[in-house]
Amino acid sequence: MAKYNNQSDPLDAAAAAPKPFVVPDLCNVAAISLVVLFGELLVLVLLFAGGPVTWVRLALMSLFVQWVGLSSAGVLCATRKVLAGFGLVTGGLLAFGLVLLITLMVGLFADRMFAGPGSSIDWTVIFGQQVIAGIIAALTLRYFYVQQQLRVQEQSELQSRIQALQSRIRPHFLFNSMNIIASLIAVDPDTAEAVVEDLSELFRASLNDAGNQVPMRDELSLCERYVRIEALRLGDRLDMVWQVEELPRHVQIPLLTLQPLLENAIYHGIQPLPEGGTIRLRLWLEKDSVNVEITNPLPPANARYQSQGNRMALNNIRSRLSVLYGAKAELTTSAGETTYATTLRYPLSAADEETS
Repeated sequence: MAKYNNQSDPLDAAAAAPKPFVVPDLCNVAAISLVVLFGELLVLVLLFAGGPVTWVRLALMSLFVQWVGLSSAGVLCATRKVLAGFGLVTGGLLAFGLVLLITLMVGLFADRMFAGPGSSIDWTVIFGQQVIAGIIAALTLRYFYVQQQLRVQEQSELQSRIQALQSRIRPHFLFNSMNIIASLIAVDPDTAEAVVEDLSELFRASLNDAGNQVPMRDELSLCERYVRIEALRLGDRLDMVWQVEELPRHVQIPLLTLQPLLENAIYHGIQPLPEGGTIRLRLWLEKDSVNVEITNPLPPANARYQSQGNRMALNNIRSRLSVLYGAKAELTTSAGETTYATTLRYPLSAADEETS
């Protein structure tokens, strides 16, 4: 009798997992500036909604609203990690309750500060403050939720595209590698075994999680494995020059960033030339950034491959760098009369700077 595995699918389990409540980072200048700006806009709306329009009333309302807004931002920032441990509903209700509690405390303090001796608390005003704070808090939390869902969707789509591109190994390279292995098995089994090991490492890297950062030495090792395989096919036509500056041990780079650039250099620069040429990889540190330059011969226009593979690889790497480093990273290309250069620059991470 056939036996069936009742273990749940990890993808289904991930989809069924409760969504965490995520509060945006409110502990930065940009976020605080937005809180102050929207607070003042609310003050102007309330000021002209009713009552006398005076400078004193504007100042008092601004003091109250900014006090509530900045205090709420500070508390939500301080409890951000704690709230992230709760589910979406529970975390949202806790954040909502914190805002109302802060509004109540500030309202009671302001009432006692400006009330006359022996006067009672004006609960009508306090209730009005709670209603306004509740409406604004609910709208803000809803906005945060929608933004979070959009970011998750964008990241998921981007990761899918990156994974698809990262996992793509050109069929011609695979076929050539298999032919090399087949031709070497009888005459040089040790070299054939080394090619199998190099090819397996390249496949293992291509199937790894997209966006992973690895030590620079690991990425360079993959590049060396790839070049060794191609050197068996191209022979003396491929001359590889490594100019790698000594780097701190923990310098990181997104996985499979340099290898596709080398692949493009060989495929578009060396393969069309019967006499071959030299590919030069130069890697160095400059202040707080890692710099890489790869140069290869530029074949004549009539010998250049009309392929979109080069552009796809460049766009893939640019997308990954943008996700990880934003505008601090760049990938540029330039063509001279006889050479083509690809230049990569991205910042050192905080961990890299500490260990350097």
